[in-house]
Amino acid sequence: MSTPILAVIVPAYNEAASIGGTLAALARQTDHGFRLIVVDNASTDDTAGVVRRFAVTAPFPVEVVTETERGAGTAADTGFRHAIATGAGYLARTDADCLPASDWVATLRAYLRDGDLVCGRSVPRRDERPTWAERHVFPAAVRLAAVYGRYRKAHRRPEFRSPYVLVHGHNLALTADLYLRCGGTAREALEEGSEDVTLLNRARRVTGRIVRAEDLVVEASLRRLRAWGARRTLLWYWDRRWRPPTSSQVHVR
Repeated sequence: MSTPILAVIVPAYNEAASIGGTLAALARQTDHGFRLIVVDNASTDDTAGVVRRFAVTAPFPVEVVTETERGAGTAADTGFRHAIATGAGYLARTDADCLPASDWVATLRAYLRDGDLVCGRSVPRRDERPTWAERHVFPAAVRLAAVYGRYRKAHRRPEFRSPYVLVHGHNLALTADLYLRCGGTAREALEEGSEDVTLLNRARRVTGRIVRAEDLVVEASLRRLRAWGARRTLLWYWDRRWRPPTSSQVHVR
């Protein structure tokens, strides 16, 4: 049996200043056997140009796909479906302000041999010089919220075939078959819901092969936490119980 083609999807909105780090982290992967699809989500800066210049010397194929309807979930869905339509059997996602560990692709590929959806671990970007609280207290609060989520009545319905796990949209991988069977990522406005949790719960209805992988690591930016503060950021992730007053502030991602 041939190995499924792997596509890495990166939604990007006005990330010209940060996506270079993500591209460099992907270029440092120990496994270059993947296609990179960057979804330019109605950027008004040179995001697409940065990616196209990188593509000239990249150690893997690179595509830029355009999605004009703004939203991380919408852009991710466009990228996933484009990847599937062009032959990908494995799908992975990270974000344009994140730094996947050098073994990220190799690790997620190993998990997908036996699993349908892999949810990896998020840690603060070291180059943003996180404080002790940013390295320990905030991640602990996120994990505590995930424990709460596991026992919420809405997440324990009889139709779910696997337990609720902590999921980050910037660090997950799944099979194309599961993506199509479960309905994929919600094409919803960023302020309306967490597209990664929606995808997880859709997947839980159709498969029991969902894995929380602590050794699948991505360094995530602290910019939202620093822009909004810990309390507002936690309330944002907790069913959008706090939302920024303007659309431009919502799209800090």
